[in-house]
Amino acid sequence: MTAESQRTRTDVDKALLGHATYRSLGEQRLSPAEERFEKGRRTVGLFLAPIVTIVFLALPLNLQPQQQVLAGILLGVIVLWVSEAVPIPIGGLIGVALIVILQVAPADDVLANFGSSTVFTFIGAFILAQAMLKHGVARRFAFRILALPRVGQSTVGVIVAFGAVTCLLSAFVSNTATVAMLLPTAMGILSVIAKLLQDRGLVAEDFDPLRLRVGAALMLMLAYGASVGGLLTPVGSPPNLIGRGLIEEATGERISFAQWVAVAVPICLLMFVALAVVLLLINKPEIRRIDGVAEYVVEQRAALGPLSRAEKSTLIAFGVTVSLWILPGIVALVAGNDSAAYDAVSERLDEGIVAVFGASLLYLLPTDWGNREFTLRWRDAQQIDWGTILLFGTGIIFGALLADTGLARTLGEAVSSGLGLANVVTITVFAVLLAILVSETTSNTASAAVVVPIVIPIAVAAGVNPFVPALAATFAASFGFMLPVSTPQNAIVYGSGVVPITTMIRSGAAFDVIGAILIVVFLPVMVAVLGLGVV
Repeated sequence: MTAESQRTRTDVDKALLGHATYRSLGEQRLSPAEERFEKGRRTVGLFLAPIVTIVFLALPLNLQPQQQVLAGILLGVIVLWVSEAVPIPIGGLIGVALIVILQVAPADDVLANFGSSTVFTFIGAFILAQAMLKHGVARRFAFRILALPRVGQSTVGVIVAFGAVTCLLSAFVSNTATVAMLLPTAMGILSVIAKLLQDRGLVAEDFDPLRLRVGAALMLMLAYGASVGGLLTPVGSPPNLIGRGLIEEATGERISFAQWVAVAVPICLLMFVALAVVLLLINKPEIRRIDGVAEYVVEQRAALGPLSRAEKSTLIAFGVTVSLWILPGIVALVAGNDSAAYDAVSERLDEGIVAVFGASLLYLLPTDWGNREFTLRWRDAQQIDWGTILLFGTGIIFGALLADTGLARTLGEAVSSGLGLANVVTITVFAVLLAILVSETTSNTASAAVVVPIVIPIAVAAGVNPFVPALAATFAASFGFMLPVSTPQNAIVYGSGVVPITTMIRSGAAFDVIGAILIVVFLPVMVAVLGLGVV
C-alpha cells in the first residue's frame, strides 16, 4: 500500500459516527455530472420557493386567509426541502418564522409543538444510538445478525432479514421506538459491509460510506419496514388506535385484536414483498454476494473480545429503555388495549419520557468511578443530529396547523364534492390518496386524526357504510414515505446521513403507489371475507 493510499483511505467508523444529514457540495465527493445536477437543483429551489409562495398567496382562492397563507408557506417549504437550497432543518425553521410573522397563529401556540413527546423520543434515541456506536455495541449486534445461517451470504439476504426483524418488532413496539432501537445495529451492519468492500478492493480507497446504495436500501428498509409492521396490530402504531376508535364511534362496531390481525397479515405480507423489491431495484447494492463473509465475521467477532465496562453499561441503559417501550404492548396483549391496566401503563410509560430516561442512565452508569467517568460525556450528546430533531419539530407544527386551521378538512371536502364521490370504491380510493398526501407533510398520527374524520361524513352523506373507507384511511395514514417529516421513522433514518433526500423521495414515491394499490384492492376483500363492517 502506498503512502498516498494510506493517507486517503477512508476511516469508515469515523465517517459513520460523525455523519451529517446535510452536507454542502464541498463536503461531498461528487462526479462532475452529480455536481452539476446538485448545483442546478439547489439554485432552482432557492428562487422557486419564494415564487411559489408569493404566487399562491396572490391567487383568488375561496379559502380562509389563514388557510391560504398556511398552504402557501407549506408549498414554499416543501420546495426548499426537496431542492435542499438551504439545509433542510433551516427550511422548516423559515416556514415556522413566516407562520408567526404572517399571523397564521401566535408564536407561543406554534412553538409549543416543539415540546411534543416525539421530539423527546428523538433526543433520547439518538443519545442511546451514539453510545452504541461509540462503544461498539452496534457492531456486536450487526455481527450476530450477519452470523445467522444463510443471512450474511448476500446483501439482499441481510436487508430482507433485517426488514423482517423490524416488521415483527414494530407490530408490538411503536414504529418510532423500533427504528430508534435498531438504528445502531443498521449502522453497524453498514460499517461491516463498507469495511468488507474496502478490504476486498471493491471500492476506492477514499470512498464515502455515506453514499453507498446498500446503505440507503438498508436504512429505508428499517424505516418503511417499521411502518408496514406497525399495521399488523392495533397497538403497532398510533394511527391504528385513532382510526379504530373513530370507526367504532361512527359505526358502533369494534374491531377486536384478532380481527385486526387477520385483516392486516396478508396485506402486510404483500407490502413487505413489494417493499423489498422496490428498495432493491431502486437502490441496487454495489455487491450482491458477500464472498468470504463467514470467515470475516468470525475473525471480527474474535477481535472484539469480551464486553467492556462501557459496553455493559450501554446494554443496561438500552435494555431498560427497550423493556419499558415494550411493556405497554405486553399489557395490551394480556389485558386488552381498552383495559384500565393498559391505560395506566401507557400513560406513565410515554415513549418520549422512556427515551430520555434511558439516555440519562448513560450519564449515571460509571465506567471509571475513580475518575468519575461515565458511559457518555456531554460532548457525545452534542454530536447527535439536532438538525433532524428541529426538522421533525417543524413537521409537527405544520401538521397541527393543518388541523387547527381547518385547511385539511377544507381541501378534503372540496376534492370530495368536486369528484362527486358516490360509492364505496371511489370513496375508499379518495380516502387512501388523501391520507397518503396529508401524511407526506405531517406525522402519520396527525394524518389519521385529520383524514378519518373527513372520510366518515363523506361516506355517510353518500349513503355508504364508512367502515371500509375509514379503515383504508387508517392504514394509509401510516404511509407517506417521500420526506423526512412524513413519519418519525423517516426522520430517524434520514438523521443517519446515509439516505439522500432525492433517494428517499424516489423510493418513497414508488412504495406509496404500490402500497395504495394494495390497500385499495385487498383491504375490502379481507373485510368481506371476515364479515366485518356489515350493517
